[in-house]
Amino acid sequence: MRLTTLRRLMLLLGLLALAACHSHDAATASGSPSPEAAVRESIALIRADDFAGFWRHALPPRDYALLRADWGKLRAGEAPMSEADRERIDTALRQLAAPDAEAALDARLQPWLADTQARYGDQLPLLAGIGRALGAKAIAGNPRLGDAQKRDATALLDALAPWAQRAPWFDPARARRAVGVVVATARKLGLHDAQQLRTMDFDQAMRSYATAFEGLKQLLAIYGLALDQALDSARVVPLDYHPPYARVRIEYQLLDQPLSMESTLVLENGRWYDQDLLQAVRRAHQRLAAPPAGASAPAVAPAPR
Repeated sequence: MRLTTLRRLMLLLGLLALAACHSHDAATASGSPSPEAAVRESIALIRADDFAGFWRHALPPRDYALLRADWGKLRAGEAPMSEADRERIDTALRQLAAPDAEAALDARLQPWLADTQARYGDQLPLLAGIGRALGAKAIAGNPRLGDAQKRDATALLDALAPWAQRAPWFDPARARRAVGVVVATARKLGLHDAQQLRTMDFDQAMRSYATAFEGLKQLLAIYGLALDQALDSARVVPLDYHPPYARVRIEYQLLDQPLSMESTLVLENGRWYDQDLLQAVRRAHQRLAAPPAGASAPAVAPAPR
């Protein structure tokens, strides 16, 4: 579920949102009475870094309760972390928490940037082009994406590729600012060791995601990719309305390029929800609830005739 969740959230955070402010109290409601309002509210919650509110709004109450209950089960089913991974994460967290973290990391980063620019700076356009080609291949071969979704994702990739080629990745001043953002974000997260990453409950994880997302937006803005500006440009356009289904298009500007994506919504108990997201959460719950492979299923009494 987390991979699907991440894919949907990245689409929302990278492409969507309104400039309008929504109160936190409004965000506690589930769904919306119209398809356009449902999408606008989801957009606004992502724009406000309110992931907990996003899930309360994006799912019917029963599904939201199941998502919260399933969270611990998902973490319990993860493969144990290797000692090498644990030590690497613990070391990084200690370095980020040190009083002189910014100066120490900057002192290590600056020589590496200069060396990397000398070695590979002129190859960056080629590398970005290879990345774009690999991304396009992955999109085209993804069986979970429909034709419209593939078209929208490819257009987004085409808008990002020139930015990746031209972004000032090796600029010393920007790198210094980026280090400051990373250190400040790590301190706000308050993580002390790798074990904390594996034991967060749902509410703790949502708060951590909000902090990390805010740091990510600041980091990308340093290199010219202003996600908040793109989110603020979004508007929702109705396409089809045939209850219990509706389809909308979200139009937005990213890096001065007009882009869009489409979303299908479903009506449940008088409220509208994103169909793909709702189905993904329900499928994930079904997988968790299914008996382990090889386990015998409980006997089922025949239906009365």
